[in-house]
Amino acid sequence: MAIVGTTTAMIQGVTITADGESPNTDGIHVESSSAVNITHSNVGTGDDCVSIGPRTNGVTIRNLTCGPGHGVSIGSLGREDNEGRVENILVEYVQFTETQNGARIKAVARPEADAVVNQVVFQHLTMTDVTNPVLIDQYYCPDHQNCPQGDSGVKIGNVKFVDIRGSSKSEFAVNLNCSALSKCSDITVSDVELTYNGGKPRASCNNLLGNPCDSVFPSN
Repeated sequence: MAIVGTTTAMIQGVTITADGESPNTDGIHVESSSAVNITHSNVGTGDDCVSIGPRTNGVTIRNLTCGPGHGVSIGSLGREDNEGRVENILVEYVQFTETQNGARIKAVARPEADAVVNQVVFQHLTMTDVTNPVLIDQYYCPDHQNCPQGDSGVKIGNVKFVDIRGSSKSEFAVNLNCSALSKCSDITVSDVELTYNGGKPRASCNNLLGNPCDSVFPSN
């Protein structure tokens, strides 16, 4: 399902499925739109359950089940010029089950990129055996072929990951890999209770102004 060039849309009570191994099967894609609400729905695909593309303002995703799939993603951004702003995004009360990612922001490593991500909240999320529960990836290149050389110019700021619980399939349950060219700013990670193999996972932060990872999974 694609929502493109739309002002005011409500998606409620839908079920979208595709084979978990099928590529490029985003469940719901939102782009160049504003005032979009996605609620009380079930999405399981081979790609993002919900993806939010360029020039998008005011999206609320609430009471969603996601899995299989690649999670709820902003991006990928930075592939083209003049992608504008992605802002005022709220993702809450989402259940992720055996997905590749949970809450994700992704951008390609293209220095000329001028997109802006601002005012984003991921909160009240439950992860069950999710590989990357919390992820910012500004070096996104899924095929690992012909990847852009350099650092991403996409600016990411004012993002909150709050009240996230469950289990991670990878040791680094929180991985914030921002651009060396355009460091992430005002990133908050709080009230995160995730396990890895029955124990405590780790957090990794690169190229952020401030280091929220220091207090995510305290050693004591």
